[in-house]
Amino acid sequence: MAPRICILLGEIGPSGGAGTVLRHARGLAADHGWDVTLAVRAGALSDVEGVRVVDFADARRERFDLALSTWWRTAYDLFEIRAGRRACFVQQLEERVYRDGDVERLGAAVVATLPVAFLTEAPWIAEVLGRLRPDADCHVVPNGVDKELFTAAGRAPADGPLRVLVEGSPGLWFKGVADAAAALALTRAQVVSTLVTPERVPAVEALGFDRVVVGPLPAAGMAAAYRDADVLLKLSRVEGVFVPPLEAMHCGAPCVVAPVTGHDEYVGHGVNGAVVDFDDLHGAAAWIDLLARDRDLLARLAAGGLETAARWPDWGASTAAFAAACERIVAGPAQGRREGPARLLAEVDHAMEAGRRAVLAERRTGERLALELADIGRRHEQTAARLRAIESSRAWAFAVGLRRVGARGRRVVGRGRR
Repeated sequence: MAPRICILLGEIGPSGGAGTVLRHARGLAADHGWDVTLAVRAGALSDVEGVRVVDFADARRERFDLALSTWWRTAYDLFEIRAGRRACFVQQLEERVYRDGDVERLGAAVVATLPVAFLTEAPWIAEVLGRLRPDADCHVVPNGVDKELFTAAGRAPADGPLRVLVEGSPGLWFKGVADAAAALALTRAQVVSTLVTPERVPAVEALGFDRVVVGPLPAAGMAAAYRDADVLLKLSRVEGVFVPPLEAMHCGAPCVVAPVTGHDEYVGHGVNGAVVDFDDLHGAAAWIDLLARDRDLLARLAAGGLETAARWPDWGASTAAFAAACERIVAGPAQGRREGPARLLAEVDHAMEAGRRAVLAERRTGERLALELADIGRRHEQTAARLRAIESSRAWAFAVGLRRVGARGRRVVGRGRR
């Protein structure tokens, strides 16, 4: 009988994380004999080839060999699913994408404390989890790349102004899109810049890119964008696997990146790209200028990227490792009862909701005070305008009086002379 896995997904959408999950889900069903169910937390229940898609309510009524969360919010539903084993697929230490003071930051951090096994694509995440949870079972499954889509075949020649590609949403602070725009503004060479963003955000045109492509783009469209670029400029501050530079290398474009987590797994400074410090916008601009001038260096870095790409696994190898990890988890030690962790997560969820209400109340109080202050300011300005009008009328009356007095004085003097 085929082992049954329930994969908990936030929604079936275009994000890179969801795409990875769907790749593995299809591969588990088609190539490794798993009975795969996708339980979707929100959004439409879109069809996925070879995979059954249900909502959470339906998934709770069944039993599985393995329940797998794929996002910190879905980890909160993990213990509602009846399963022999539970695991979290960690693509990012997700508390890092929230700012200090965000209530979600605590909620995301709780995932690492759960009594489950872990799978992750990034060795650096496995190392952190190993330090936080030396008792937990953790499996590293390298992210795959579609070698048929992401290829340098058909690249346009690099014989004009340097074509610089920036990828990411300007609305996500940790993607560093504004930093990339600022670095490009410092360049001296002639460059043509393109931003590919999954969503249009207000004032994106003010960032100064020569061209803005609003997606989300399918994988084939993203591969075409890489092939149309000479270099990828990616100054992210928080990443998990940091896939875009790797995909760009497959398409013949080297990268200029910040030293974000995950970059050192395949980016070699001076080998297939360049690494500049965080906030070193002048350094990033200098590398863009250098690559615009030195096309031999650009070609060497592109060749180094293709060598790196040749060594990277495709999706078939990646999903095979994913399936092997799932099999080891199912065959591994029994996990504890689900009631305790379920209560803990419910309490944390309740605390987050209370925190959201407090933040909302504080925000509303601040907005009310701002409106009251604005009203006071308007009344003050109205009063000041009336006072200016009064003073002006008094000054006018005084000036008229002076003119009258002066006129009478001149008449008196004139009579005296006669």
